[in-house]
Amino acid sequence: MLANVLLSLALACSASAAPLVAPSFPTVAKRDNSPFNITYSSPRNATYDSLPRLLIMATGGTIAGSSTSNTDSTAYTAGAIGVAALVEAVPELLETAQIDGVQVANVGSNSLSDAIALNISKLATKAVCGDDAPYDAVVITHGTDTLEETAFFLDITVNCSAPIVVVGAMRPATAISADGPNNLLSAARTAVSPLSRDRGTLITLNDRICSAFFCQKTEANTLDTFESPEFGCLGHLLSVQPFYHYPPSMPTFKKVYDISKVQSLPPVEIIYGFQGSDFHLVKSAVESGAKGVVTAGTGAGSLSTAGQPLIDSVIAQGIPVVRSTKINSGFVAPSTNATTIAGGVFNPVKTRRMLQVLLALGKTNDEIRAAFEEPLGSYLTQF
Repeated sequence: MLANVLLSLALACSASAAPLVAPSFPTVAKRDNSPFNITYSSPRNATYDSLPRLLIMATGGTIAGSSTSNTDSTAYTAGAIGVAALVEAVPELLETAQIDGVQVANVGSNSLSDAIALNISKLATKAVCGDDAPYDAVVITHGTDTLEETAFFLDITVNCSAPIVVVGAMRPATAISADGPNNLLSAARTAVSPLSRDRGTLITLNDRICSAFFCQKTEANTLDTFESPEFGCLGHLLSVQPFYHYPPSMPTFKKVYDISKVQSLPPVEIIYGFQGSDFHLVKSAVESGAKGVVTAGTGAGSLSTAGQPLIDSVIAQGIPVVRSTKINSGFVAPSTNATTIAGGVFNPVKTRRMLQVLLALGKTNDEIRAAFEEPLGSYLTQF
C-alpha cells in the first residue's frame, strides 16, 4: 500500500504533496531557516515544540527512488521523490522530532559531487555545532553507492558531539517491502537519542548502527550490506529504538579537521592494482589535473615492480601517492624505504577523502605522510 502511494507521489513529481497519514496539528511560527533553504517543515504546536529539533538533508538515491514496477529493484530512477514526500510517508516521524527538511540534491549517489559533499558538511556543522545551533541532530538521506564516502567525510570534518546519521535504502520507495521508510524512522530515532551523542557520524540501515569511520558497503544488492567487517556494529534498532552495545568511544587514530575555510576539494584519483598492472593511469591522472593519487593495491597495499618507476616519477613532481588496499579491509602499514605513503586503516575511498581534506588544508607532503603514517607507525614501534 505504502509503495503504491509513494509511486503516485513520484509520478506526480511533487515534493509538497499532501501528507499520506499526517496528524492535524495547528501550525506555529517557524524558526529562521534562511541559512538552510528549508523546503519542508513539519506541523508544530506547543506540545510538539518540546520534541528534539531534527534537520533532514535529502540528497536523492534509492531511498527516494521510483519505478513503474513494484518488483523492480535494479532499473528504477534514483532521486525521484522529494524530502517532503519521504517524511510524510512515515507519520511516526512527526512523533519523534520537530522536522525541517532541505533538498540538498536529488541524484543517485554515483553522481554526488565533491562540492555537494562539502556543502553537506558545512550545513551539518551550522545545524548542530555551537551554543546557538538551531538543531539537535541531523539525518542525511543518501544513495548507498557512495554513502560511506560522504559519511566518513562528515566524520572527519564535523567536530561536535551532536548526532549525525546518514541513511539510505537498498530498495526504491515503490518496491514491495521497501526498506526506506523503516530506515528513515530508525535514523531519526537514532539521531534524537541522547545515547547517540559523542559517537561521531553514524550509518543506520537494516536495523544496524555502525560508525562511519569503519562502516562500508559490502554487498551490491541485498539489504544486509552496510557492515564494519573487523570492528562490528555499534548497536541495533529494537522496535525502532537504538540499542548500543557499549558507551561512546573515539575510534583509534581518528582526527577531525576544520574545513570551515575550505572552498573546494582538490581532485584525487584512485588507481586499481592487479596482476601485471604498470600503473600507467597514474600519469594520465596527474596530466588531467589530479593533485593526489590513491592506489587500491593488492594484498596489504602492495604495488607491482613494473609500476613503481612511474609512481616514483609522479611523486618526484610533488604529487602525493597514498597506498590503500583493494581488499577493503585490513591495514596498510608504513615502510621506512617507501616513497609512497601508507594509508593505514582506511579503504581506498576513505583514503581519497582523507587525502582531499589534507590537500585542501594546504598540508605539505611530509605533513600528509605524518597524518596517515605516524599514528599506526608509532603504535607498531612502541613495543
